[in-house]
Amino acid sequence: MARPPDLRRRQDLLDALVAEVAAAGIGDRSLRALAAAVGTSHRMLLHHFGSRDELMLAIVGAVEQRQMALLRELSEDPAEAIAAMWANLRRPELRAFERLFFECYARGVQGEQPFARMLPGAVDDWLAEAGAEPAMVRLGLAVARGLLLDLVATDDLAGVDAAAAAFTELVRGAVNPPS
Repeated sequence: MARPPDLRRRQDLLDALVAEVAAAGIGDRSLRALAAAVGTSHRMLLHHFGSRDELMLAIVGAVEQRQMALLRELSEDPAEAIAAMWANLRRPELRAFERLFFECYARGVQGEQPFARMLPGAVDDWLAEAGAEPAMVRLGLAVARGLLLDLVATDDLAGVDAAAAAFTELVRGAVNPPS
């Protein structure tokens, strides 16, 4: 079933905004600047998203959905799945989204609306999507997010990659202990 034109237009704008944020980040750019970058007006963004904060949440949600969709393609071997997921998450073109995610998440943890709405779904949605043992999924999610926070804060890709590899090996050893 096709989407109604207004929902199609919102999705088209969201896709364009995701591409724009990937290319140039969001920082403190105004709705007018974001609108101009994607060839629309700030009023159209307000119509479809309500506010700059709601737009930020929509972008984070879209990127999270794309990341969760990758779960279906991962190996059933936990260590291999972790390594593949990290290889995806560490890509430089995702850095602007990671910064945006952490900004929204931190504001939500402080109870600020509309960001508080993303909680606890920012964890629960991953647990539901992964369908594996919840404690292991939560651990993997926590480690990945911790490493991403380290990466956006320090830009130490080599150090963070080494930590991700060490975590992968810990999981490999836990799943397949040496005889």
